[in-house]
Amino acid sequence: MKGFIAFTVISLAFITCLGYFFPWTWWLLVLILPLIIMGLIDVFQKKHAIMRNYPIVGRLRYFMEDIRPKIYQYFVESDIDGSPVNRVDRSTIYQRAKRELNSQPFGTQFNVYAEGYEWMAHSIQPRAFEKMNKDPRVLIGGNDCTQPYSASILNVSAMSYGSLSSNAVQALNGGAKLGNFAHNTGEGGISEHHLTQGGDIIWQIGTGYFGCRTAEGNFDEKLFSEKCATPQIKMIELKISQGAKPGHGGILPASKNTPEIAAIRHVQPHTTVASPPYHTAFNTPRQMVQFIARMRQLSGGKPVGFKLCIGQKREFHAICKAMLETGHYPDFITVDGGEGGTGAAPPEFSNSVGMPLMDALAFVHDTLTGYNIRSKVKVIASGKILTGFHILRAMALGADACNSARAMMMAIGCIQALVCNTNRCPTGVATQDKWLMAGLVVDDKKHRVSNYHQDTIESAIELAAAAGLETPHHITRSHISRRVFMNQVKTFEEIYPSTPAGALLTGPEMETVSIDAW
Repeated sequence: MKGFIAFTVISLAFITCLGYFFPWTWWLLVLILPLIIMGLIDVFQKKHAIMRNYPIVGRLRYFMEDIRPKIYQYFVESDIDGSPVNRVDRSTIYQRAKRELNSQPFGTQFNVYAEGYEWMAHSIQPRAFEKMNKDPRVLIGGNDCTQPYSASILNVSAMSYGSLSSNAVQALNGGAKLGNFAHNTGEGGISEHHLTQGGDIIWQIGTGYFGCRTAEGNFDEKLFSEKCATPQIKMIELKISQGAKPGHGGILPASKNTPEIAAIRHVQPHTTVASPPYHTAFNTPRQMVQFIARMRQLSGGKPVGFKLCIGQKREFHAICKAMLETGHYPDFITVDGGEGGTGAAPPEFSNSVGMPLMDALAFVHDTLTGYNIRSKVKVIASGKILTGFHILRAMALGADACNSARAMMMAIGCIQALVCNTNRCPTGVATQDKWLMAGLVVDDKKHRVSNYHQDTIESAIELAAAAGLETPHHITRSHISRRVFMNQVKTFEEIYPSTPAGALLTGPEMETVSIDAW
């Protein structure tokens, strides 16, 4: 503060003296007065001690703090240690989306002797890539499903309109249309932006039942049935929890609840709308699987499944036991990793709650196998699926297909600026600012989404061919290895030992877990 006082006194005295001899120098006040006013504001404000004690100069701290992530990303971090997505993977996504050079020189940059390094075992007798099926798909829909869906092994994961811009939603759906894969709406409901491009839709329904709710916020069967008649809706996903913030509800502030958003979600505009952390349509595992069966019936026989991030294992055991006892099975289960995704979340939830994807995926597959019901339910992996290797790694642990959010965002221009929750996304992806959205050209970016999808699928097929496999679905845990210590390597089969079919039918969970209470 003393420095600011001295600066003010000296500056004004200096200009006054100059002005006495050279009248034109009074124009210097145009430069000095704004600084003095800024300094006075800093002195009298009470929120920032640095700015109060060091007027004007103290502002540099907050400026540097704001640009620190950019400086770190571009000048400090190496190609392999960036987070949450390293530059090597980001470059792969961008190159595939833009159809640029998709190769690298001089060998891998990864430390292959570092703990955690993973690789796939190839075969001495690989298959010819040109003879492989270039579009492997998985048919989703059980015995009670009259409209099964043939899904790609890579689809767009759940991201709501509102979190993403209208241009981003249209680009993702347009890419899904071009590439013949599915686009998950996220729990924010189905907007016109999801429908204009004509891509296949997975309608996600969360605890707020947006798009199919009563005025009180409960599930509305009539609205749900009417919406499901839309031909573009191929599957329905009931969101139990998500990896970004498992066990946590959401709040739509009144300021963001525009008439358009309100119409999509069937809520009153300009009001604060809370999504509870739990569902009101059911209270027990038994009621949950019965509710899923009811949704399938109301949808006209379309595949209905649920998405969750694994928390307490006994609760998933209870769901499996409820399937067995009621005979009601979901058509699919989407396993979301606790490492979080695109959704903004409290840091403790994003950093410290929920089981990571690989552990969760192995657990879900093994539990379904242990209860001898794995063949009745398809499993979809969702959580940092970026490359063909990630797809095969997920399939080795039990996935039938994969969903990706962050990679799809990068395909339409996301630069990992890490300002998704501020409405200031510089690429127009995660913002409602129309000026910023204008930079995202739908007709260009939808082709990039399709390009990324196609090249990544081809990469997965090439890897499967290198391993001598007829299809990516034939990969096993024995094909993937991880260095667990400098001189110790284990296969995924050793790290995640497979559970024999039916092994849990006589286990303690069958007697101790209740399906009439969580």
